[in-house]
Amino acid sequence: MKNKFSILVLLSVLVLIFSCKKQEDIIYYEGGTEPVLSASSAAAMVLSKTNENNFALRFDWTNPNYNITTGLSSHDVIYILEADTTGANFTNPHKAQVSISKDLSREFTVKELNSLFGIKQLNLLEGIPHNIEFRIKSTLVGTAVPLYSNVVKMVITPYLDVAVAIPTAGTLWIVGDATTNGWSNPLPAPYVASQKFTKVSTTLYELTLAMPGGGNYKLIQENGVWGTQYHMLTGGTWSGGDFEMRDADPGFPGPPTAGNYKISVDFITGKYTVVKL
Repeated sequence: MKNKFSILVLLSVLVLIFSCKKQEDIIYYEGGTEPVLSASSAAAMVLSKTNENNFALRFDWTNPNYNITTGLSSHDVIYILEADTTGANFTNPHKAQVSISKDLSREFTVKELNSLFGIKQLNLLEGIPHNIEFRIKSTLVGTAVPLYSNVVKMVITPYLDVAVAIPTAGTLWIVGDATTNGWSNPLPAPYVASQKFTKVSTTLYELTLAMPGGGNYKLIQENGVWGTQYHMLTGGTWSGGDFEMRDADPGFPGPPTAGNYKISVDFITGKYTVVKL
């Protein structure tokens, strides 16, 4: 009986020791230091397409030195360079974000800077100075709490960079037997108004109209002129794809069934979309 009691006591001690050992082996995240961000230049920048392949800007930041209970972490750190307009406080749903793994710096060409932090991402008007703020967001793999750097402020003037040349006069019409008017060009009244696109922005045009189903259509810049029209590229369908400025047949295929459709033409991306309403 005494031996059994001794064995139970010994087992209890071993379990207690093992439990304490396991507690000691648990590794805890103890935080880090907010990174410090700097830029190669703080001067106002006027970006230009003529030198789009030239070096524009370099960002550097310090290591946040994440700590765990066993010392400095050797886990990978994910950095995200964020840009937003001044006053938005990085809450803009269109803020620019560039993911950078491990490195503590990132260089941008003029074209990259214009594309990532210009009109394509932040929806900035070209040719106008904009106050932009940059910061680094760092996250240790496996932890949910990010660290944010200081904010670097800069004035940047983006340029217009499009995949397809925009309409010279800022006008766009649809013509073809995929519309109720047919191939008449110039468009007669009232079609000259009902088949004219709305210029949403310098680079985006939209039109909602009734389409009979089937047929084809073309997009023309000038009423009565075929020579500056736009044409679907290979691989496109009635619902969307890439396009270019070219006088060619058959243009674009109409939707297969009758209905009201919204056509969007984006000259920045060089893509069109057609959605049935």
